Amino acid sequence: MENEILIVFGKRVKELRLNLKLTQEQFAKKTGLHKNYIGMIERGERNPSLINIQVIANGLEITISDLMKF
Repeated sequence: MENEILIVFGKRVKELRLNLKLTQEQFAKKTGLHKNYIGMIERGERNPSLINIQVIANGLEITISDLMKF
């Protein structure tokens, strides 16, 4: 079950990033996170910290609450 939430979260991040027409590299530069880390989150391979969830939400120009609507 733990992996399932990571996969759902990753798909949500990817969907929102693509809606902004950003590549992983562009999004990484915008957030200050490494592009490989972004890719691992989007594939559900990483469990991001609350701080990085806030960084991702800021990069997507949404709230954490909106990011978690999946």
